[in-house]
Amino acid sequence: MRAAVAGLVVLPLALAACAAPEQSDEVSVLTAFYPLQFVAERVGGEQVEVTSLTPPGADPHSLELAPSQVVELGEADVVLYTSGLQAAVDDAIDSQPPQRVIDAWQAAGIEADLLTEDPHFWLDPTLLAPVGEAVAEELGAADPDHAEEYIARAEELTTELEGLDASFADGLDGCGGAMLVTAHEAFGYLADRYDLRQEGIAGVDPEVEASPSRMREVAALVEEYGVQTLYFETITAPDVTVALAEEAGVETAVLDPLESPPDDGDYLSTMQANLDALKNGLVCE
Repeated sequence: MRAAVAGLVVLPLALAACAAPEQSDEVSVLTAFYPLQFVAERVGGEQVEVTSLTPPGADPHSLELAPSQVVELGEADVVLYTSGLQAAVDDAIDSQPPQRVIDAWQAAGIEADLLTEDPHFWLDPTLLAPVGEAVAEELGAADPDHAEEYIARAEELTTELEGLDASFADGLDGCGGAMLVTAHEAFGYLADRYDLRQEGIAGVDPEVEASPSRMREVAALVEEYGVQTLYFETITAPDVTVALAEEAGVETAVLDPLESPPDDGDYLSTMQANLDALKNGLVCE
């Protein structure tokens, strides 16, 4: 009798041990790099688990994926990326198509052929708003019970981005046509939005160094336009920019292209810091 009772006790324990692990109620969202991670986190809130394929401090342009990341990408509920920017991500999506994919480039309404000129569309805050709306739509499809919450948070994000845009427009009022000299041409969308003239010491690719002839051209522009500040980015070495600034007798300052998570704050606060750097360094009316 005791053996039979013991068997009854052991059987439930064995069944419990073999039971499948509990599934998370959170929607899994995989993003390609930081600005997209920011949007997904703001729109998704506590209902989502957001992961970025690009680790902090890494250059998203040269991203390589581990096999485990490719599998994770294929299994995510929602994937948010920018086609054409990261070849490894493009290849992974082609090989293991996720159920729901958002191409931020398309969501922002930007023509695909412009990607090769400058991929940093997120530096125009008005272009992130439609990305947030697309994220809300796909999250709602994956998790209908919280669809209204996703829409509400996307609307809140849009309001914040519109406020940021207004701050830039006010803060740079009188700076129309001002010369913005940067280490690389990563701020084209920002310059176009706020009527600045960007001149990169080097091109879009941060791995390509400026030629001596290009350095002379930029030095001549600095003198011609009375430029007072040269800007370099947070994730690139400042040596060339600093050397050119010292030769020209001007200052240097930092602009963050937001390709990687900022050390402090988030997208909104870092963009505000960018605005402050521009207000302090540009030569305006």
